[in-house]
Amino acid sequence: MLSFCFVDPFSVGLRYRTIRRLATDRFIDFLILLALGMDANLNLPLYLQAEHQRLEEFVDNPNWREEWRAAKDRGHAFIPFLAAQYGRAMAGLRYLGTPLTKMYPVRSDEKNLPLYYLAFFSRHRLGYDLWDEVLKYAEPQLPLWSE
Repeated sequence: MLSFCFVDPFSVGLRYRTIRRLATDRFIDFLILLALGMDANLNLPLYLQAEHQRLEEFVDNPNWREEWRAAKDRGHAFIPFLAAQYGRAMAGLRYLGTPLTKMYPVRSDEKNLPLYYLAFFSRHRLGYDLWDEVLKYAEPQLPLWSE
């Protein structure tokens, strides 16, 4: 049986081991809200401190800080770096690659700042064909309240 799981955390406090546990011995496609702008980028100075393990647990990589410093030295931005880290973690569970260009960005209304990405992960190409169709018709987020 194929299942679909929408994961909607309010931060990067989602532990990767939770996703691993759900995906082990099950056929599950995931749509995950990656709070990369509204949490990870905003709190980067805090997360860079060795005693904070939130991002380590988020991307399942104890070496993410060293990899980030090397990527930063090469001119990479943090949000795409972290999205790629999450994609690599999912590839470790045999999910097919999901580049940043296939993640749906959601930005703030007022300042157009990046808040999060909706990222789809599947182990089968057909899932990505369906996600591509969704992305074709996706429209920018509308405000909740109209004036």
